[in-house]
Amino acid sequence: MKLLAIVGSPRLKGNTNYLVDQALEEAEKLGAQTEKITLSQYKVRPCLGHDNCASLESCLQKDDAGWILDRFCEADGVILATPVYWYNVSAQMKAFIDRNYFPYKHDRKYRARAVGIIVVAEMEAIEDTLHTLRQFIDWSFDVKEDRIFVACGYANKIGDAKNNLLLVEEARKVGRQMT
Repeated sequence: MKLLAIVGSPRLKGNTNYLVDQALEEAEKLGAQTEKITLSQYKVRPCLGHDNCASLESCLQKDDAGWILDRFCEADGVILATPVYWYNVSAQMKAFIDRNYFPYKHDRKYRARAVGIIVVAEMEAIEDTLHTLRQFIDWSFDVKEDRIFVACGYANKIGDAKNNLLLVEEARKVGRQMT
């Protein structure tokens, strides 16, 4: 099984990345081949909203989104992970979600049959963030409800997630369930 995590946190040593690492380690123990793409480390520009997107042979933007979307489409399972920034997904995650419009307009199907969600908030808006990610999943994947796995919780400062043992176990469980 190929499992791909897309991380919307700009903090490489932050809570979201830590929890994703926990999930991926568990999946690897069960034989999954894992990969993590931290969006802030690549150039993924926002969608430009071309009216003629469906008629274009390729996206006019020449950034890293193309190869990231290729991997995303080919994965057997994906994890979408984001901190809550201003009551919703991070800008990095939103740009990635929007860039999925090109594959959508070209009837490119996603292979994943399991989807994980990891959301970390300082103090509120987990529900709004989950709603955004669930809408994206509903429109993008042909995945059954019982194959969507969620870990979400609170961490105020960098490193706080490590001390939230329930949240760490939820993230690990997502990794086990994905396989």
